Amino acid sequence: MAVTQSDIDNLNAAIAKGVRSVTIGGQTVIYGTPESLIKARNDMQTQLNAQTAATTKVRKPKQSYMYQSGRGYN
Repeated sequence: MAVTQSDIDNLNAAIAKGVRSVTIGGQTVIYGTPESLIKARNDMQTQLNAQTAATTKVRKPKQSYMYQSGRGYN
């Protein structure tokens, strides 16, 4: 199942309201604790980030290093 931003928005709204049941993808899920709801939201956000990284082929920025050498005389 592909995760969408609207699924994460539904979880955020449920967290804000203090509700434990959420409808995601046509299925209603009832979470036991608010912590499990937050964990589900974080897991879905991780999946969404992985999906977008795979489709956009994000490259890591190039790092450059600067070195200074000398005798230390002023």
